[in-house]
Amino acid sequence: MATRRQSAIPPQSKKSRPATAAAPKLENTPASLTLPKGEKEQQEAIERIDEVQNEIDRLNEQVSEEILKIEQKYNKLRQPFFQKRSELIAKIPHFWVTTFINHQQVSALLREEDEEAMRYLTRVEVTEFEDIKSGYRIDFYFDENPYFENKVLSKEFHLNESGDPSSKSTEIRWKSGKDLTKRSSQMQSDSNWQQEEPESFFMWFADYPDVDVDELGEVIKEDIWPNPLQYYLFPDIDDDEGEAEDDEEEEGIDEEEYEDDGEEDKDDERKEGKGDKGADD
Repeated sequence: MATRRQSAIPPQSKKSRPATAAAPKLENTPASLTLPKGEKEQQEAIERIDEVQNEIDRLNEQVSEEILKIEQKYNKLRQPFFQKRSELIAKIPHFWVTTFINHQQVSALLREEDEEAMRYLTRVEVTEFEDIKSGYRIDFYFDENPYFENKVLSKEFHLNESGDPSSKSTEIRWKSGKDLTKRSSQMQSDSNWQQEEPESFFMWFADYPDVDVDELGEVIKEDIWPNPLQYYLFPDIDDDEGEAEDDEEEEGIDEEEYEDDGEEDKDDERKEGKGDKGADD
C-alpha cells in the first residue's frame, strides 16, 4: 500500500465544488482490471487453469506414492520365485554366459577372454533397495576361477534426494597376470586391434564418474533379469531377421521385374512375328 506524503504547500481555504468521482490509482489496481474485456477473460482463464493444474499435480504425487507402495508389495512377493529360479538355473552349465552372449547389447561388450571368465559365473541377482526409488544392486557369483579371487562381484546404483545418480563397485582382486582390463604391451602397440576390440566387460565394475552413460545396469535389470530364459533359448537377432526380410522383399521385387521383362520380350516377339508374316504375304 502506497504511503501518504505531507504536501509542501501550506493549506488554503478551498472553494466548494461539485463532487466528482475520484480517479483510480493505477499503481494499486490489478492488471486484469485495466485489460480489455476479451484479454481480461483470457487472463482469468489462465489463472484458473494454473489452479486446476496444481490440483492435478497434487493428485499425480499421490498416485506416485500409491504406485510405489504397490511396487514394494509385489517386489517382496516376487522374491521367492526369483530364488527358486536361481536354484534351477544353477543346474544348467554356462547358463548366464550363454544368456549374455545371446543378448546383442551385452554381447558387444564381451571379448573372447571375457567370455572365458564368464563361464565361471553361476548366479546373477538383481536386488532393488527397500524403498525401490533410491536404487538397486547387481551381484555376480563366480566359482573358483583362474582370473580373480572374488567370489562375488557387485555394483550398486544410487539416486540421492535430488535425483543425481552415483554408483560403487566391488574392487576386483585379479590373480597375477590375469587382469583382463589391462592389455599387454603387444596389444597396445597394435592400433588396429585397439580400434576393433571393445574394452573388457569387467571395466564395468570400475566406478565411472558419469553413470548416466552406463546403460548396462539398466539392460540387466530391466531387460534380462525379468526373463533371462528367453535370451538363453533364443538369440537376440531382431536386426538380422529384419535384414533377412528386407532381402526377401528385394528378391521378390527382382522376380517381379524379371517376370515383367519376360512378358515384354514375349510381346516383342509376337509383334515381330506378325510383321514377318505380313511381309511374306
